[in-house]
Amino acid sequence: MTFDLWSLSAWVLPALLAITLHEAAHGYAARALGDPTAERAGRISLNPLRHIDPFGTILLPGILILTQAGFLFGYARPVPVDLRYLASPRRGMMIVAAAGPAMNLALALAAAILYHLVPLLPDTVARWIAANLSNAMRFNVLLAVFNMLPIPPLDGGRVAVGLLPRPLALPLARLERIGILIVLGLFLVVPMLDLGIDPVGWFLLAPARAVIDVILLVTGHR
Repeated sequence: MTFDLWSLSAWVLPALLAITLHEAAHGYAARALGDPTAERAGRISLNPLRHIDPFGTILLPGILILTQAGFLFGYARPVPVDLRYLASPRRGMMIVAAAGPAMNLALALAAAILYHLVPLLPDTVARWIAANLSNAMRFNVLLAVFNMLPIPPLDGGRVAVGLLPRPLALPLARLERIGILIVLGLFLVVPMLDLGIDPVGWFLLAPARAVIDVILLVTGHR
């Protein structure tokens, strides 16, 4: 994947919307379940600046662009959640965690539906809008798949902790402090070692392609 100014302009808006609405969805879900922590911290917001993580939102995508990794993803600052406010902490945390990836899948579906309107647009903007919608679908699916990996502190890890029986949930929950290091090692360090192992393809790109195929099918593009 090569990036010029035109390509970057067609990625910035989809990426910002995907990351911002992902985090806002966590906050809205938490508030709906009785936890005001995210709202008090100003994290229930559509302002991207409130959700930016210096590494996950800026540095990591920049590294992937500069190294021409062939894919692009990032993440924002986690929305704070106080389990004491939730009537059922395990169930509540699962719902709050799943809200972000669910929002990304909804955005990907919406982008695929809106793509049907591209032929109605003037030629001067149709190509750029089409690129934005295509990138929005791909980025949102990739973000959802990435976040649903069963490694805390990713959303999938928290969902897994809520689903697993206590003897299995507790050891997994203890990975919260080092989980992001595991993720970075798996997707950045391992590919650089040229071991013939492809975690990016196995755990991100292949599942993302499968989800995209389903979205294209149900929205009439296949």
